[in-house]
Amino acid sequence: MSDITNPHDRFFKEVLSREEVARDFMIHYLPSDVVALFDMSSVEIRKDSFVEKGLKEYFSDLLYCVDTKDGGSSYVYVLFEHKSYPERLISLHLLRYMARIWEQAVKLGESKPLPPVIPVVVYHGRSKWKVGLDFQDLFDLPEELRVYLPDFRYLLCDLTQYSDEEMRGAVTLKASFLLMKHIFAADLADRLPGILKLIKDLLNKRSGLEYLETLLKYVASGSDQIREEEIERGLKEILREKGGDIMPTVAEQWIERGIQQGIQQGIQQGILETSRAALIEVLEDRFETVSQTLRSRLRAITDPDVLKSLFKKALNAGSLEEFNDEVQAALA
Repeated sequence: MSDITNPHDRFFKEVLSREEVARDFMIHYLPSDVVALFDMSSVEIRKDSFVEKGLKEYFSDLLYCVDTKDGGSSYVYVLFEHKSYPERLISLHLLRYMARIWEQAVKLGESKPLPPVIPVVVYHGRSKWKVGLDFQDLFDLPEELRVYLPDFRYLLCDLTQYSDEEMRGAVTLKASFLLMKHIFAADLADRLPGILKLIKDLLNKRSGLEYLETLLKYVASGSDQIREEEIERGLKEILREKGGDIMPTVAEQWIERGIQQGIQQGIQQGILETSRAALIEVLEDRFETVSQTLRSRLRAITDPDVLKSLFKKALNAGSLEEFNDEVQAALA
């Protein structure tokens, strides 16, 4: 998991890579008629990755394998789109990964017939998802030609469209999705204690404390809307409520051994990630497509003031090539 550098992507994969959470997600967020076909006790996460090496910092693919009740098997493929804006070509990305899954099935002798793949996109960005759910939405063609195109629809789990009360699942999934939903919110500091309280009963186990630390690190690295002292206050509050005088000592130990430093670094990283996301959003609004080369160059810039300057230039650039020259000059 070390190759995933985006905090939202990393957090999603750390949480959903747990089989019990994956099962919980499928039960509560896939259509009920689809879930009814599956033997949910058989859910297994496949470790294969179908995302190109150059895209691993933008996408995190998770592949679940689950048996159907009729004795066959079905794969559920979950691709997380971590940006703060929708991905116009997400259907094309999904088709590429689905084809690779089927290619692997052929190599493993599982091609008679090929196993179905259900693509699911989980979204929690700041702008509304307006991208079509059907692959053929990418084309503008007469009906006579559509018969020659692939035709599939992906499932969209848009966390921004759920109220907090509508969030479903056990506490690990619910707390994670609530945090993802509100990670960009200006009132995240006010919401954080309530989200953390959901998991207080898990803190009797080491795994619960590790999950709490995962949540806090995500807050620190994924948001620029919360201060270090607000994160520490939320941490101490939940531990004090759970464990009397003992748990605050755990909080102090965490802070002393480096989580405080991690929070400071995380907040800085969150500012950089948010600045890059806003910059790319402007570029895509103006020029539609932003190459992976340009995205990589922007990720190489670690000075928030430089990103702020480039944001202004992105608003006024006459072309993407002109803006690319500005980026190269900034990196020189």
